Amino acid sequence: MVEVYKWSDFANRKVLIIGGMGFIGSNLANRLVSLGADVLIVDSMLPQYGANLTNVEAIKEKCKINFSDIRDRHSLNFLVKQADVIYNVAGQTSHIESMNDPFTDLEINCRSQLSLLESCREYNRDVKVVFASTRQLYGKPAYLPVDDRHPTEPVDVNGINKLAAEKYYTVYQRAYGIRSVSLRLTNTYGPRQHLRGNSQGFAGIFIRRAIEGKKIRIFGDGNQLRDFNYIDDVVDAFLLATDNERLYGKAYNLGSKNRYSLLDFVKILGQFCKFEYETVPFPPEHEVIDIGDYYSDFSRFQTETSKASRKCCSWFWQYDFLIFRLVFNPVCGMIL
Repeated sequence: MVEVYKWSDFANRKVLIIGGMGFIGSNLANRLVSLGADVLIVDSMLPQYGANLTNVEAIKEKCKINFSDIRDRHSLNFLVKQADVIYNVAGQTSHIESMNDPFTDLEINCRSQLSLLESCREYNRDVKVVFASTRQLYGKPAYLPVDDRHPTEPVDVNGINKLAAEKYYTVYQRAYGIRSVSLRLTNTYGPRQHLRGNSQGFAGIFIRRAIEGKKIRIFGDGNQLRDFNYIDDVVDAFLLATDNERLYGKAYNLGSKNRYSLLDFVKILGQFCKFEYETVPFPPEHEVIDIGDYYSDFSRFQTETSKASRKCCSWFWQYDFLIFRLVFNPVCGMIL
């Protein structure tokens, strides 16, 4: 990867990554270790959420690891005390699972965020927090592209809880001065992506089935539009958000100016893997939470970070190179 900026400000800083064994967290950890940060990874190692020890194999001797759950308030009280920065990327990400098991989603994506903020309020008000939120809190778009001021009308429990968590961060910024930023992620792909399960979006499911030569089932007509972000760009965004005073207490979209249909995505996969695909009607439980087309307007983040480059503003890579990196790059670390 070609670095556009030097991230020298992270050297020797104490960084806590909650959910650091998963897809986004482990990529953050690997980058921050390379920048000289003093990294502590915290993860409950629940396999359905993508935690995998191999994600941090290259840095395991250069960081600290604590096996704990964000739902454990006593652990949080201890863990936050020395942190300069907290990246909170732990979460239950499956929209269907949030409907099937709403209380677990509530515990992880809402109540635990409040517990983290209470720990910071009591033990470390000087910490900076970057929270991984989601585009799902917008619900079905009223207009496209969806900007940060779009109405929030979640269609599932996951979106409701993520939205509530964002509001907690905003309140604690205003009331107690705990500096935080929420980043609303769209479809993220790249090295260390969790492919084993079905809980982290269609991209991982489609890629896994393509590699295995199994039929891909696309719900609906396949013309639903999406935008994508490469993981390095998402990591850049987290780093850019960390020390930017203009961003604290706010939420921002990430996204891409390019967008592709689900059929586009599958046909690109078909250039590299042999498989069949079909379009099928939405199962009822999926149809009620489907949002149709979605792609983001991320210009507010781009403007307020004042770092408008292809890398940090998440410009989408040429689509055939996207799939080449995902499927064939031997250093990707995909887990099947």
